[in-house]
Amino acid sequence: MSDFTHINAQGHAKMVDVSEKAITKRTAIAKSSITVNKTIYEQITHNTAKKGNVLNTAQIAGIMAAKQTSQLIPMCHPLPLSGVDVSFDWQQNESDYTLLITVTVSTTGRTGVEMEALTAASLTALTVYDMCKAVDKGMIIGETYLMQKTGGKSDYNR
Repeated sequence: MSDFTHINAQGHAKMVDVSEKAITKRTAIAKSSITVNKTIYEQITHNTAKKGNVLNTAQIAGIMAAKQTSQLIPMCHPLPLSGVDVSFDWQQNESDYTLLITVTVSTTGRTGVEMEALTAASLTALTVYDMCKAVDKGMIIGETYLMQKTGGKSDYNR
């Protein structure tokens, strides 16, 4: 069992001790998307959705999700986040529209913020779905992935 980092000597789950790791500035950028029909696109962009401002609500949900990641993912360390930014871009397709979601999370600490960025991107897309599902339940949440990670032992760029 000693080859597994999150398993203790008795074979049970444990949170890894990161106290010996160096404190560095750490950032992560994650992306997700949600594809919607023209009606939803127009409601979002003209701020006429019945539930209110969809993008503002989704941004707040993403930020809250990043802050709560350690309560959702069992082995994640609770981290003091320095910043969370959720931004949007639209891409028009043949018959629908895709909202591209980018989340940047940063901290200064002993472990990275990849899970916080990924959680925030996912919850942002889910919130858009929730805010618009009364209009069309056929929305498609796209791939969620890590775009970049800096700090710690290694950097990553997709």
